[in-house]
Amino acid sequence: MSAALFEHSPWVEQRADAAPATGNRHADLMAVLRAASLEEQLAVIRAHPELAGKAAVDCTLTEASAAEQASAGLDRLTQEEFGRFHALNAAYRERFGFPFIICVRLNDKAGILAAMEARLANDREAEIAEALHQIGEIVRLRLEDLAR
Repeated sequence: MSAALFEHSPWVEQRADAAPATGNRHADLMAVLRAASLEEQLAVIRAHPELAGKAAVDCTLTEASAAEQASAGLDRLTQEEFGRFHALNAAYRERFGFPFIICVRLNDKAGILAAMEARLANDREAEIAEALHQIGEIVRLRLEDLAR
């Protein structure tokens, strides 16, 4: 398996590999993530880059993240769109203490921006749950890519 399933968090795959497999790799991986401590879950969330953030500008995104952000057009933002992403990223990180996570391959720029604005109204517990759900969607699509 590729270490790129979870951003900079190979321990999730390692724990899943050490546990009895159910035959559903995605479910096995997500069970590990759900069973992890809150601090471990937050570390996985925090390992994700901000959308259209510094890592995208200075080209330090993982290959998978760069391709995913490009699929939603986040590598082709106008100055106004870039400014809006930057402001929403900052507001979100200030409110929750971690980056906004969404499965960009299932969204477009407008949908991502709308979700960023809407999710700022959530409480921290709801946002942690939603971030983990979105990471699950990202991992599901990455697993499908590996199966091809």
